[in-house]
Amino acid sequence: MKNPDRQKVTKLDELPNIGPSIAADLASIGITHPRELIGRDPLDLYRQIGAKRGRCQDPCLLDVLMAAVRFMEGGEPLSWWSFTGERKRLLNGEP
Repeated sequence: MKNPDRQKVTKLDELPNIGPSIAADLASIGITHPRELIGRDPLDLYRQIGAKRGRCQDPCLLDVLMAAVRFMEGGEPLSWWSFTGERKRLLNGEP
């Protein structure tokens, strides 16, 4: 698991769980620097990427976005699948 210094990281694909494809997805909606994830709503990012691509995205992308936003906001570098339960509750409208 990547665990970069969140204060020094400059590329999206240096973040845990983010590779070139998801970095490109984020760039397509105007997110080009890791710090731009701070304070963002992962569900909103997920929907924006889907709209940009013209189709629904795999829900696991939302897990990845949740992990990346949380990491940049000071959280631990957790695997994307650590957020699957939270994502399912979110998409089902549960608290």
